[in-house]
Amino acid sequence: MLLPLAWALYDNPHSQEVKAFAIAILGGAVLAGAFVFLFHIKKEDFKKINAKDGLAIVGLSWVCLSLLGAAPFCLGGVVPTYTDALFETVSGYTTTGASIFANVEVLPRGILFWRSLTHWLGGIGIIVLYLAILPALGQTALQLFRAEKSDLRGERLDPRIKETAKILCLMYLFLSLVQLTLHLIGDMPFFDALCHMFGTIATGGFSTKNFSLGAFNAYHQWVVILFMFLGGANFLLYYQLWKGDIHNFLKNEEFRFYFYTTLIFVGLFTAVLSATALSKNSLRDAAFQVVSILTTTGYITADYDQWPDLLRYALVLLMFVGGCTGSTSGGVKIIRFFLTLKICFRSVVQTLYPNAVIPVKVDAHPLENKIIIGVLSFFSLYILLWLMGGLLLLATEACDIVTAFSAPIAMLSNVGPGLERVGAVQNYGWMSLPGKWILTFLMLAGRLELYPILILLQPSTWKK
Repeated sequence: MLLPLAWALYDNPHSQEVKAFAIAILGGAVLAGAFVFLFHIKKEDFKKINAKDGLAIVGLSWVCLSLLGAAPFCLGGVVPTYTDALFETVSGYTTTGASIFANVEVLPRGILFWRSLTHWLGGIGIIVLYLAILPALGQTALQLFRAEKSDLRGERLDPRIKETAKILCLMYLFLSLVQLTLHLIGDMPFFDALCHMFGTIATGGFSTKNFSLGAFNAYHQWVVILFMFLGGANFLLYYQLWKGDIHNFLKNEEFRFYFYTTLIFVGLFTAVLSATALSKNSLRDAAFQVVSILTTTGYITADYDQWPDLLRYALVLLMFVGGCTGSTSGGVKIIRFFLTLKICFRSVVQTLYPNAVIPVKVDAHPLENKIIIGVLSFFSLYILLWLMGGLLLLATEACDIVTAFSAPIAMLSNVGPGLERVGAVQNYGWMSLPGKWILTFLMLAGRLELYPILILLQPSTWKK
């Protein structure tokens, strides 16, 4: 919070937001000191971490950081309730980009900076930052690492967790700086460029403008399209490219499915928008919204709720799919969606040929049955949480069924905007407190791949 505090001091040293950040920083330092003093965590304790502990630590870390991160919104007097502050903070850390603010342009720049910065921090994953400063975890830290960013094939950038975290952070920082530079070259104000850089590579979606990227020219929109797409790809691929391993990059099935899915949907959207004359810039608007929703960023350049139902519900499908594993995107993830299609195809073929042995492969490597079961279990649980969220919103909110069921998938997939009353140019400020708590839970569950949050609800997790 030191950076937004510095910005707030620069704008107005005597403002309420300066006091808010100062109190939040002091409170966070006191709580951290009390935690260390009370629990006396030793290096040997990390060696006892098992899978359940790893998941619980990840879940609790995000909950605690969100609770603390909400303080500036409350103390700064920009939200009416702590629930609103927590919703906005969780939306930031989980890179969802859903907001309770109807007019962000009246917010102090220190607050705007903080909400965008939470995207950037959450994008790479707080767990990677932990690993960078806690090398004492050693190989046991794999339990934590897998809880945050797992590859279905078990691949890792480097067998040493600390080195893995360093590589990921450096790539993340490099892409961020390149995007920032391109915006500055295009004469975007430095503050706007910085905030949109935070929200783009992290596939977050918070903007400093009410109409998001629609407030900027075509050049900046194309820059954001490029970096949203890069943020939605597996960071392992960039590492392979950096090593000169172009062969593995080109043959990666997940990336190819991601690339072709983007092309197909951009083509579809462009054709429909051109035929209906709903956009003066059909290709750019189509490319922007498809990439924004597929990567779960949530930036907008057009009110897509005015588009034909075919395109609106195609966007909902893209919300489910999400970006690649090992990216900053949310959603089910390309690899799980791709594998589910393969598993369904195998089931159809085996119905016709009962004795056929048809392995499910990724990049020519057969997958074990336990991975296949894990994929189907995750997919089923994802659908279940979405349906439960929709039913709960119908019970707590005076809203239509499209709003009630598009909001949960937008939260669970960390997209941000949904349809109708939570659409592209709408917000979540009108919802009741129970509704906001439901969506806050879904944001956290989706960002942490369901299990770290769900395991906190099990009584056995809290038994010694």
